Amino acid sequence: MGNRLSQIATRTGDDGTTGLSDGSRVPKDHLRVQAMGDVDELNSNLGVLLAEPLPDDVRELLITIQHELFNLGGELSWPGGQLLKDAAVLRLDEALEHYNAALPRLKEFILPAGSRSAALAHVCRTVARRAERAVITLAATETIHAAPRQYLNRLSDLLFVLARVLNRANLDGLGGDDVYWQSERMKRLDAEA
Repeated sequence: MGNRLSQIATRTGDDGTTGLSDGSRVPKDHLRVQAMGDVDELNSNLGVLLAEPLPDDVRELLITIQHELFNLGGELSWPGGQLLKDAAVLRLDEALEHYNAALPRLKEFILPAGSRSAALAHVCRTVARRAERAVITLAATETIHAAPRQYLNRLSDLLFVLARVLNRANLDGLGGDDVYWQSERMKRLDAEA
């Protein structure tokens, strides 16, 4: 792969358009560009999560996910192209099963809180859901392979599970367990108001 980014500021986007991988240009607010941007934002948030202390296995998994998200974004930038493989979705399914097996069953809703790393995983989860919605919206008007949508759906589930794993890892001294939504507390506060 040659030097693909020889010039960053090309000024070709000054007219409000951006280039896709096939050489075509679309408005910067095109559904395809919005989906690409949401995937890019997700990948950037994963980079912030990776700056935190993490168990080695979780770190390696997240690094792999970053590379797969780059493929996913590349696929979105290439109308008709396919870069994300079905094996990537399968890897997420396997990771989801592996990490979820060690967690206690949830009997109550949890809040996106706990340790810093867990809270960041929850932020990534919500961005993954937004990216998934953007891909679904794009797929309503253009042909999109199933793998990007499936990948983002599995990834958001996995990030929820990893947030719970990271709370239990307690690497920053602030975690230890999920932070449960307290419906009784809300009832009491409402009664006092």
